[in-house]
Parts: sequence; C-alpha cells; structure tokens
Amino acid sequence: MGKDLFRSPDYYLLDDLLTEEHRLVRDAVRQWVKKEISPVIEDYCQQAAFPTQIIKGLGELGCFGPTIPAEYGGGGLDHIAYGLMMQELERGDSGVRSTASVQGSLVMYPIYTFGSEEQKRKYLPRLATGELMGCFGLTEPNHGSDPAGMLSRYKDDGDHVILNGSKMWISNAPFADIAVVWAKNEQGGMHGLIVERGMEGFSTPETKGKWSLRASATGELVFDNVRVPKANILPGARGLKGPLSCLSSARYGIAWGVVGAAMDCYDTALRYAKERKQFGKSIAGFQLTQKKLAEMITEITKAQLLNWRLGVLKNEGKATPAQVSMAKRNACDMATKIARDARQILGGMGITGEFPVMRHMMNLESVITYEGTHEIHLLITGQDITGIDAFH
Repeated sequence: MGKDLFRSPDYYLLDDLLTEEHRLVRDAVRQWVKKEISPVIEDYCQQAAFPTQIIKGLGELGCFGPTIPAEYGGGGLDHIAYGLMMQELERGDSGVRSTASVQGSLVMYPIYTFGSEEQKRKYLPRLATGELMGCFGLTEPNHGSDPAGMLSRYKDDGDHVILNGSKMWISNAPFADIAVVWAKNEQGGMHGLIVERGMEGFSTPETKGKWSLRASATGELVFDNVRVPKANILPGARGLKGPLSCLSSARYGIAWGVVGAAMDCYDTALRYAKERKQFGKSIAGFQLTQKKLAEMITEITKAQLLNWRLGVLKNEGKATPAQVSMAKRNACDMATKIARDARQILGGMGITGEFPVMRHMMNLESVITYEGTHEIHLLITGQDITGIDAFH
C-alpha cells in the first residue's frame, strides 16, 4: 500500500459545528492512523492477524473509554469527540475501531455504569491504558438477534458462582484479559459477570477462516464449570436492559465509524478517477463515474449530519436507543454501497491490496451485521414509530 494521501470530505462544512477540542482530538487520531495503521494494515489483513503493537498507542491517544470520567482513567470527553475518534479509527480499518469500541463501550461502559466502586477502581484505569484488554460475551451459537434465549447459566456456590456455557463471534476474545459475560442465574435472571483469564475452565479459542475483519482477533468464550467470585458480579445490571444499553453505546460508535470507512473509499475512488485515463481522458470526466461520486458524497454528507445531531442529543441526554439504531443502520447501509461503487470505479485494481477499498468492503459486511443486523434495526425503528412489537 502506498503513502496515505487521505483528505477528509466535508461538503457541508461540518467542521464549523465542531469545537476546537473536537477538531484537535479528531486530527490527533487521524495523524496516528496515517502513521501507525495505514502502513501496516494491509499486511496484517493478508495474514489474518491483529497488530497487537497498536494497543499501547490506542491507550495513549485516549481511544479506550474516552467518555469515562478522568477519575477512573478515562478521557472525560463528550460523545461527539468519541464519535470522531471512532470515525478516524475505522477510516484506518474496521477491526481497529472494533477493538476500541469493545474496550470502551462493551467493557468499560458496563463496569462504569453497573459496577461497584471497587470494580471500577480495580479495572477501569488499567483498561483505559490498554494494560488490560477486555471483551464482551452476549452472542451465543444459537442466540444472536434474540439474546433473551441465551443458554449460559451460573449457579450459587458459596462465595462463588459456577458458570457454564459458551459465547461466539467475540471481538478481542483471543487476547482479552477479562470478559464481561452475560448469563442467567438459577431463577432465570440475567446478570453481568467479570470473568478473568486464568480462571480454571475458561478458554477463548480463536475463530479462523474469516474473509472479513481479518485484522481483528475474533474468538469464542467457553465456560466449563468456571468458579467466578460473587465480587465479580456487576451489582447494577439486572435483566436484558443492561447488555442492550451497552450495545446502544457501541452502535453509536459504529454509526460514526463506518462513515470513516466510506470517506476512505470515496476519497480513494475520487483520486483514482481523476488519475485513470481511458478513451483519451480521465474516467472522472464520464457521466456514470460522476454519478457514482456525486451520490457517494451526498450519502456521506447526510450520514455526517445525522451523526452530528445524534451526538448533540447524546451530550444532552436526549438520544434514544431507537435513534441510535436508525443511525447505525443508515450509516452501515450507506458505507457498504459506497465501498462497492468505489470498487467498481477502481476496476480490477479495486480488488488488490494496493488500495484499501476491497478490505473496507469485506469488513463492512461484518459491521452491517454485528451489534444488530440491518433487519433488526429496521424493526426497532418500526416498533418505535408504531408502538407495535414485530419481533414475535
């Protein structure tokens, strides 16, 4: 892959809506991605390996739990700053953003929101620096979109509980030090537990053979009579509302993140179209190519505006989970279409590692599915506007 020449599209001058702090945060992550991610990501993707050396840098940049208060090691930033961070990380690669999203929204967020003071002090500062890495265990082999049907169970054992079950499609699992796991007790109540690597009976086999998110570490969580101290149960999380609130936080980051992938595909396609000549002129001068490029920048601009407004609502405490679902679905759909159109503009070169488009295109096929599928988010919006549950 050649030098990272990315220039961010801002057709409606959205930078004018950002604070100086927002722009500083965004630009710092953008420069780090150009220096640390772009030169190596194609090789790691080809090798289907995660670049573990970037963890320290992500921690130093504050990409782990940026909205967590500083007293617990977080950045104390607002939700727009968080979104911009995710946008820039996913511009580099969806797998890199996934690692940060999981750490911040699915591990640190539930510990901060539902954990005891002792749990917050024990885990959050070390998670913020990347000294500890975490993962989130909700999806099971037979229960994805319907997590309420989960089979993972734990039973009382004095000062401990005995956990049995399994989770799959878990980002960060192969190298995670802790897992925030959701399971049911003997009465059927759902709770969150912090499971630590090294607990007997806990294993994290890696998922092999992926054609998507190849530079992200994915695995299973297997619990075979794992003794977990009761002190590791999150006291504030009861029922499905706990994990769903974590997913809502992660989906917000995804809505911003995939815009970064779309921006990268658009910028690559625009530059290539201006340089590539056929029939005596650059292909950017042909009507059908201009149609693709004009529609790309239109859809990116719409998603940018939607995300910015959602960020404002998040900062004001007014954003609803349904609004987050709409943004996640819209942005993922937009980004997958832009990646495909960009690949067409690049022709045969679009499938090579010389350009980032095919990698983004494959990654987005996962992102449009995880944290709620395209169809599930559509039904969330449908339920919100009609008041009728179509899931059953």
